[in-house]
Amino acid sequence: MVTGTGVNICDGCHTLCGEILKEEYDHLEKIRLKKLPTPREITAHLDQYVVGQKEAKRALSVAVYNHYKRISPFILKDEAVEIAKSNVLLLGPTGTGKTFLAQTLARIMDVPFAIVDATSLTEAGYIGEDVESILLRLIQNADGDVEAAQRGIIYIDEIDKLARRQDSASLTRDVSGEGVQQGLLKILEGTTASVQPNNGRKHPKQEFIQIDTSNILFIASGAFSGLEEVVEERLNKTSVGFGAPIKKAKSIGTHIFKQLETEDLHKYGMIPEFIGRLPIISFVNALSVDDLAHILTEPKNAIIKQYKQLFNYDNVTLRFEPEAIKSIVELAHKRGNGARGLRSIVERILEPIMYEIPSNNDITDVIITDECVAALENPELEVEPKIIYKLPEKQKSTLLTALTGTI
Repeated sequence: MVTGTGVNICDGCHTLCGEILKEEYDHLEKIRLKKLPTPREITAHLDQYVVGQKEAKRALSVAVYNHYKRISPFILKDEAVEIAKSNVLLLGPTGTGKTFLAQTLARIMDVPFAIVDATSLTEAGYIGEDVESILLRLIQNADGDVEAAQRGIIYIDEIDKLARRQDSASLTRDVSGEGVQQGLLKILEGTTASVQPNNGRKHPKQEFIQIDTSNILFIASGAFSGLEEVVEERLNKTSVGFGAPIKKAKSIGTHIFKQLETEDLHKYGMIPEFIGRLPIISFVNALSVDDLAHILTEPKNAIIKQYKQLFNYDNVTLRFEPEAIKSIVELAHKRGNGARGLRSIVERILEPIMYEIPSNNDITDVIITDECVAALENPELEVEPKIIYKLPEKQKSTLLTALTGTI
């Protein structure tokens, strides 16, 4: 017995209390950040994996730092001041690293992370996924731990596909556009949502999972194709009439999104209430030839490094000649698919040799030349990578005999 002032506790209850306290402590240790990295540290880590995109890295680093500083249970806060959540809207062309930036951020912060596609969402009651399904995805990625999920990050891709239809003659409801924007409002702002646990399938007798979205960081992204024309139209707006002042058209540079206003997004088709819940707006730039060359070779998980590792598993050394790298980058830039185009090109070049290597133990080296890249656009060339083979055992013994006899 453990005896106190007027209270006696048995050893079983004492042990049980200790286990409860330990579980609570372990849970807090699991959900908290060991050390909240500063924006500079976050950006430095992103630089190891993502090439360029300085503006987007800084905006995301500050947003993530402030968000987790705001919700940290280990920082003393002034209860009189309630800090609102700041979700992020990321704009930029396809293949520029928007999704990869968010994935890398989640790894840095060591929090649950979920990627969802906005194109599959519909209003409640229609065929498709309800907006609450994105919360279920996060809970599943947190291994069912709702507390941990409530401090996670949700990345909503293709958010521009939810733009409201303009000047549409259709009498049907826009259940996958404006309707989804309205359905996301409360979740983005912060609410206690009820989520169906069985893959979103509704059942009258099932218990719902309650999850508070107030501390979930939402990062929405999209290419917003055609938004440039909306911004240009606003910046180059001129008056008409004899007394109207003559305005010279402004020169629009490559960083047109720097001059983006919320009214441009509204005109594009995003409702004002939705835009207001994504106060941090950042952008990624289209990748130049130099950027593509760095992506191909320099980051920790560069595409060429990945394929070299795959070849190493088969004890084969893969090499790319400098001219080949230049040709791959120029071809990817020409196709306009961004970083995704690099992997597609390298895969097509290496596919025939990757088919042969597992069945041929005599190959030691594979060298990719610029002629291999040129053959992609001109199949008649039929150029194959340079292959170096091992010296056959019979040839080795013959050579050794000849050398011994000579000596």
